[in-house]
Amino acid sequence: MKLLMIYCTRFAYKTTRKGLETAETKEEEKEFNNALVAFIQVEAEDEERSSAVETKLVKNLKWAFKKNNAESIVLHSFNHLSESKAAPDFSRELLNSAHERLVNSGYQAYQTPFGYFLDIDVKAPGESLARIFKSF
Repeated sequence: MKLLMIYCTRFAYKTTRKGLETAETKEEEKEFNNALVAFIQVEAEDEERSSAVETKLVKNLKWAFKKNNAESIVLHSFNHLSESKAAPDFSRELLNSAHERLVNSGYQAYQTPFGYFLDIDVKAPGESLARIFKSF
């Protein structure tokens, strides 16, 4: 898994077009303030170790959330961090499961529409922990 976390004072998106034909049809536009945005690439090798990868993902998100005093976490499937890609259904399930774990732990967690290209607007401060990359 590749994980790029960016603390954003403002993060907004709007769906533009499907990148995955099987994605649910959506037109959506949202904005978040004081959010930890996680750009997540689920890799093919993650399918064999899904439980461990999901646990590491959630732990990293909780840690960065606290370090940045964020108010919410936004999960975004982002298949541009590695050449290795997991199957779309597996990626969707892993993100849904991580999202559910965060919500059940009391976090305000959200997901961008899976399988879509988005127009995004990011405002991120130049602080040391505002941008964190992990590979596991």
